[in-house]
Amino acid sequence: MKYHGSSVIFITVLLPLISGEMKVIDLTWAHRKDMPQWPGEGIPKFNLNIINRGFLAKFWYEINSFVTPEHAGTHFDSPAHFSKGKWRAHEIPPERLIGPAVVIDVTSQAERDHDYRVTKSDFDRYEREHGRIPYGAIVLMNSGWGSRFQDKNLVFNSEKVDDPSTFHFPGYHEDAISWLLTNRNVSMVGVDTPSVDYGQSTTFKVHMLLGENGIIGLENVANTDQIPVTGATIFVGAIKLFDGSGGPARILATFDPQVSHEFKTTWIVVIVTSLLLGIYGVYSTCFKIRRARQ
Repeated sequence: MKYHGSSVIFITVLLPLISGEMKVIDLTWAHRKDMPQWPGEGIPKFNLNIINRGFLAKFWYEINSFVTPEHAGTHFDSPAHFSKGKWRAHEIPPERLIGPAVVIDVTSQAERDHDYRVTKSDFDRYEREHGRIPYGAIVLMNSGWGSRFQDKNLVFNSEKVDDPSTFHFPGYHEDAISWLLTNRNVSMVGVDTPSVDYGQSTTFKVHMLLGENGIIGLENVANTDQIPVTGATIFVGAIKLFDGSGGPARILATFDPQVSHEFKTTWIVVIVTSLLLGIYGVYSTCFKIRRARQ
């Protein structure tokens, strides 16, 4: 009797490739003093007030208070930020805070043009190479701007960090966002720069489009170059600030470093085919045994 075990071996080899160890990447800059924040009259600077940091009786005890603007460092914009009557921070549904990552790589374009805006052709190129933008996606722009974050002058690309008219950094084009929101279903749109609108914007049309359509914005997202352009899952720990227009966020991405997302469908097809072959092999063997006994 011939043993039909090749399919079982094939599956045993492939399964570890599909279920490899998950990697977690922190997409958050530390919320700290002197971090980049959008300027404006009456907007306070971040400040951490140490109330106690030492021994109390026989035990160590730390407690602080802090003041922070909503829109500083790595943070989220509630739809209400630029659209009256839309969700404020505490009203964002939890299912909107998790989704498949879509990373739009425009590093080469941003290197040539600091005022570059992501266009529909960038979305088209992504879909040609990686497939349709998935339902509930969290779309992130990777412009390479993360390397500038520790220096406010480099982040805003200006010597006058209190004058927005001098800012030069990449963002999204409003036509691209209009197409995205009309033709795809996404949960969030984010950037590795200080604003979803490019630095020279005076109308903030991207902010308004996102707000009007109930889409959360993410700004100053860190380490966008450390996650795959497709295949990761993003979790946004958005502070549930009552009546807030946004706030600090801890953003994490998880993915399987052993398997490229582009090939997962192929592997699944291979495994299903192998299972069918295995079932056929077992059935064939049992049929031959039965005939031999007759």
